[in-house]
Amino acid sequence: MKTITKSIITGGILALSLGFAAHAGEDATLTVNGEITLPVRAAAPAGSPLPELFSGWVFRSTETQAMQMDDFDNPGMIFVDQAWEAWSTPEGSAGKSCADCHGEPESFAGLRATMPKWNDEAGKLYTLEDYINESRVKHMGAEPWKWSGGQMTGMTALISLQSRGDVVNVKTDGPVADMYEKGKEIYYTRVGQLDMACSNCHEDNYGVMIRADHLSQGQINGFPAYRLKNAKLNSVHGRFKGCMKNIRATPFKEGSDEFRALELYVASRGNGLVIEGPSVRN
Repeated sequence: MKTITKSIITGGILALSLGFAAHAGEDATLTVNGEITLPVRAAAPAGSPLPELFSGWVFRSTETQAMQMDDFDNPGMIFVDQAWEAWSTPEGSAGKSCADCHGEPESFAGLRATMPKWNDEAGKLYTLEDYINESRVKHMGAEPWKWSGGQMTGMTALISLQSRGDVVNVKTDGPVADMYEKGKEIYYTRVGQLDMACSNCHEDNYGVMIRADHLSQGQINGFPAYRLKNAKLNSVHGRFKGCMKNIRATPFKEGSDEFRALELYVASRGNGLVIEGPSVRN
């Protein structure tokens, strides 16, 4: 078993006051398998409302952090292994597999760090799930996968793994500009019986304890994420849906334009962090 090392200055994250940034130690690092060091903090991009960016890993308990620091202990890797098998399995009327067209999964290195992004041919904002289902339907003659189903989240995790350590660089201008603004509006709009917006937790109060959990900045660079709460990989839209239910709001549909726009905006808030997936969260 490889030795796992983690260095966090005593005190870890301190919630100094409501609305004030939580801080990780100056030397906070996430080292996976004892050899892959992933920065968990970054300078905020220009125009960001956040003074500094922190990965959701920083806000987790020591035990949960440790699970992500070893691929053998990371429960999310079980689904990645299943996706590896599916990658080379022919399906559909065309009798083709992902490997027939794309070779090895490594061919998608760097892709996750730029997602979601505009697809010129489709004329719309595409997520990883869109590309996967388009390939299944158009090129394999297979049925599309359910957005947050185990097969889909496993495959998005496998593809995301190829970008582990790559810096998030999601574009927000050009043809996606309108969707970016739509996502931003959704992020700051209060909804539901609790009359709350995404920003109330992940911008105004990150670092604060709520019940038994530690509020993070809501960064999605680690998705799909294995959650201990439901013992499975969770998609970005699945987490959005869960958050909306938590504040007693009627959630948008997974794959809807609303959640696509929100994904674009939230992903761009993490520009400068690195891809971690699959991560482990509460």
